[in-house]
Amino acid sequence: MHDHDRILRDAYAAFVRGDLDGYLSHCTPDMTFNVPGDNKVSGVYSREEFASGLIAKVMNATAGTFAETVLDVFTSARGGIVRAHHEFQANGQNREYRTLHIYEIRDGKLASFLEVPEDMEAFQRAWS
Repeated sequence: MHDHDRILRDAYAAFVRGDLDGYLSHCTPDMTFNVPGDNKVSGVYSREEFASGLIAKVMNATAGTFAETVLDVFTSARGGIVRAHHEFQANGQNREYRTLHIYEIRDGKLASFLEVPEDMEAFQRAWS
């Protein structure tokens, strides 16, 4: 069995450092990222679209002010959940929300990502 807690923490440490290749090194080739809602960052992204699609949209919308803090990591034999706090500035206003990142982990690699905001309305407002 793999150490899913370590895999998630190492991946997020790379992401927080701005090391997107380091984060992606923890992902399967067919990794998908599913971001809910109807806003600037919503959609389903492939591994290849992660940096040029999802992260580019996030950084553009926030003028590079996006910050993520990992609050908790929960894991099981099949996957893990990262509870995170996101904060940034957009349209001259401070925005923040808490969210869950649900992962399937396969053969020691992150295989799918589903974002589930704790408050969908706050998430929609943040990214509108």
